[in-house]
Parts: sequence; C-alpha cells; structure tokens
Amino acid sequence: MTPTPIPQRPIPQGPIPQGTVQGPIPDGLPGPLPAGERLLWQGRPGLLSLARRAFHVDLVGLYFGGLALFQAVSTGRAGAALPVLLGGALALAILFALAWGARRTTVYTLTDRRLMLRIGIALQMDVNLPLKEIEAASFRRFGDGSGDLPLRLKPGVRLAYLHLWPHARPWRLTRPEPMLRCVPEAEAVAKRIAAALAEANGQPVQAVQPAPAAAPVLPGRLAAAGH
Repeated sequence: MTPTPIPQRPIPQGPIPQGTVQGPIPDGLPGPLPAGERLLWQGRPGLLSLARRAFHVDLVGLYFGGLALFQAVSTGRAGAALPVLLGGALALAILFALAWGARRTTVYTLTDRRLMLRIGIALQMDVNLPLKEIEAASFRRFGDGSGDLPLRLKPGVRLAYLHLWPHARPWRLTRPEPMLRCVPEAEAVAKRIAAALAEANGQPVQAVQPAPAAAPVLPGRLAAAGH
C-alpha cells in the first residue's frame, strides 16, 4: 500500500505580522505564528507504517496465526482455530483503530525557528521544540519510503516518555527523544529539518547521509537511526 502523501503547505512569503495570519491558522498550531517566523512544512504519520512499526500489527497477526495453526493441528479440527482467529481479528481491529486515532490527531510542524508536535488521542498536547534546543537529529528510512526522525535534545530539556509515546524513540527512557514517527517521504522531510537546524545554529547545510546504525550528528546533519 502506498503511504498517504504528506500534505504540503506553501511557505508564507515575507513576515507574518504578530497576531494575524495569512488565511486560516494551519492545523497543528495553537495560534498565528509570531512576526517573521516562516512555516516550512507540515505532515503526519502514514497509517500503515504507524500500525506496523508503532503498534506491531505484523507481530500480533503472526502470533494469532501461529496459535490458530497450533490449535487446529493439536485437536485435528480446523474449526478449533476459529475462536483464536476471531480473537486475533478483534485485536488487530483495535490496534488499527488506535493507529488511525494516533495519525488523525497528530500534526508535525516545522518552522524556521522550532519544531512542534501536536499529539494525543484522548488528551491533546502541543510539544514546542525550539531548533536551538535540539542537539542532534537522526534518520531511519523504511522500505516503503516512510521513516522515523528522532530528535536528541540538549541537556536540561526534559520531556516525559509516556507523554510522548508513540512519538518517542523506543527505549530511550532516561533521556527521552521526541520522534517524528513513520513520516511519508521521510528523506525529503529529513533534508528540510537538516536545513532548518543548520540555519538556526549558523552552520552550513550538509547533505543527508543515511548510515547503517544510529550515530549522534551535529545540528544540520542527519544520519540513519537504529532502534
């Protein structure tokens, strides 16, 4: 299945006066941008990629499939597997519903000054990350073109892992890293973030160089992230 394209919004031309917007306020923003701040990109996770990699529907499907096969073989009756298959179908439906809810309520926003995450199914939360507070970024690309972009924050900038999940790098519990999860066309997004980080930190923009394993990188450069 082809990932859902990221909705691209035009970059505003010229400064936006404080307290006013050019047209309606973009989704994912609590209000108009301050004067001079430019909107560079907005997007959200791809549904299938999020369901597979954050909610692990593949593993759940394999588990119930194997359990149903064992039940049928051990009893000698194919019908004995039906309750297991029904339970598996229900579990997958719940996980896909959670993935759909997470995708629908998520908006990632990049400006020339900050990166914002609007997240939360039951309780909406806005995470505001100034680009100068991002120490490094990483990039992991998947076979379908989507990818994860974890962000390592500078010391002293702390966020709760459970508040971020599933928009957090897995197992980084002591120093949680916010993550743009399962973003379609991830390489193009990585280049935008690299350029914004470089500009915010007064560094030249470096090309995205995916690597086989995660490695800390300087602002303005992204490497492949391993989990």
